[in-house]
Amino acid sequence: MKNPLKLPQNLKLWAVIPAAGSGSRFSKSELKQYQAIYNKTVLEHTVQRLNDLPLSGYVLAIGERDTFAATLKFSDLHKAHFCLGGAERVNSVLNALNYLSGFASEDDWVLVHDAARPCVTKASLESLVSSAVESQQSAILAIPVRDTLKSVGHGAEIANTVDRSQLWQAQTPQMAKLGVLKKAIEQALSAQVNITDEASALEYANQTVQVVQGRSDNIKITYPDDLELAKLILASQPPAVK
Repeated sequence: MKNPLKLPQNLKLWAVIPAAGSGSRFSKSELKQYQAIYNKTVLEHTVQRLNDLPLSGYVLAIGERDTFAATLKFSDLHKAHFCLGGAERVNSVLNALNYLSGFASEDDWVLVHDAARPCVTKASLESLVSSAVESQQSAILAIPVRDTLKSVGHGAEIANTVDRSQLWQAQTPQMAKLGVLKKAIEQALSAQVNITDEASALEYANQTVQVVQGRSDNIKITYPDDLELAKLILASQPPAVK
């Protein structure tokens, strides 16, 4: 059996879950994080997975008109915090970091995780946290790109085959110290840099970010058929993996 996660006594972990997006690729009218899988919403599954870690608390950044999130029976509900999300994912994350800054230390660690990634395993989470804390560097879960990649030009014609030997597919959670991540996002937004994930903001700020190999079943529910795949994954994961 793998040894349980051991952290320094005074270290605090927080989770941020941006959940204010419209999810337009999933549906024009239904939010993917509130779809049901085995009598729980996707968001409830996601929060439950994060609470496998010894979190001090977690912040859900939700939409202005979202009255549903606060009615859900999240695990470790006493650790739940809510704040207003933003126009884009990065704005929601920054709002949550600003909210956290009201009572958390700049040196506390924060894990930012997609609301629609309910299949991340405890082992992956622990591996990410251990790597970041031991190295004192920001880190993200990622997997090596497996398939052959093609660069496609005009008219759907292949321009060339892309070397995938150094390419990784980014996942979440993505982990950094609160003060470092907050400052990096603020700098990137001020410079109007396109921020697609937390790592891209950290990269812009010249912060070292390491990849920690995750699992291919840590999928993000983006399209309707992803929901069915997530159901199969959750059903197939044994308790030790979950």
